[in-house]
Amino acid sequence: MPQHKSPLKRMKTDAKRAARNNYVKRTIKTLSKKIQSTTTPEDKEKLLSELYSELDKAAKKGVIHKRTASRRKARLAEYVNKTKAEKTS
Repeated sequence: MPQHKSPLKRMKTDAKRAARNNYVKRTIKTLSKKIQSTTTPEDKEKLLSELYSELDKAAKKGVIHKRTASRRKARLAEYVNKTKAEKTS
């Protein structure tokens, strides 16, 4: 445990940031799971746009890397398009 005031304050801010980062990551993970469990393509597209927004915000704030966000968006879009194609045919 730090003995000086500055490291104690730093620990408080680190805890706040970690909590915020975990919240964002959990939100992304929950939305990803919702997309895979939803049945209608319209709902999937609605959730996909919401997830895009969350991924972009997380990348902008530095919670995840921008290429990680881009890769996840691409994979989810591929999944949604594939399920939409299977539904129509």
